[in-house]
Amino acid sequence: MIQPTVGRVVHFIPHMTEWEMARNGIHPCAAIIVNVWGERLVNLVAFDANGMPFSKCSVTLLQDDDPEPEDGYFCKWMDYQKGQAAKVEELEKKSGAAVEDPEHAAVEDSATEETD
Repeated sequence: MIQPTVGRVVHFIPHMTEWEMARNGIHPCAAIIVNVWGERLVNLVAFDANGMPFSKCSVTLLQDDDPEPEDGYFCKWMDYQKGQAAKVEELEKKSGAAVEDPEHAAVEDSATEETD
């Protein structure tokens, strides 16, 4: 399971009747997590196909093999993020120790370089 944190990017899938979907077609909207309520519940700022931001509160975040809901909106991790999480999990199994998430490590490394 990927731990949600503020600033991470996810795909937001609006309800089929929402105006965002009409403007974005069948594609997911890019979204940024702005608040974390739990492992499966977040607040987002999402962007329509024209780059116009809109907010969504208390959005279900699908994890692992959670089924996509038939009704309502939700968000999910991008395939790249799921692949990175799988690589980290595999390294942890091989080494027997916790491995830092490479996506967060890169951000932390660049932040450290900026303050040095």
